[in-house]
Amino acid sequence: MERLETMPTASKTDVPANDVALASARCPMVRFVDLVSGKWAIPILYRLILIDAPVRFGELQRAVAPITQKELTRQLRAFEQRGLVRRQIYAEVPPRVEYQVTALGKTLRQPLASLASWMETHACDLQAAEATSGADAA
Repeated sequence: MERLETMPTASKTDVPANDVALASARCPMVRFVDLVSGKWAIPILYRLILIDAPVRFGELQRAVAPITQKELTRQLRAFEQRGLVRRQIYAEVPPRVEYQVTALGKTLRQPLASLASWMETHACDLQAAEATSGADAA
């Protein structure tokens, strides 16, 4: 059986505000969510992991459509700053830029594949819960 680490918890009524922020900063799940936050973060990163080769911006944008150019650029820059993606610029006319997942980024393959598998397994359950919840609200 896989051992789950306990996550530090803090209540705003139990500790001062700066201690709550410190506890959140130490929590691995909060840090992970911060790493892959954003609607397009996981699809972009997972696509780069699956491709596992240099890919040009336009090709990546088509692979995760309908993402905007601005959002893809923002997300790729964030991944590059965090060491998950490498950007290679070629001195050509017109300039050619390729992106590739780094060794560190590749380590996310299994966790992201597990999330995708969970979603496939429970999609119907989630849909049913949303339908029931929507019916209750009406």
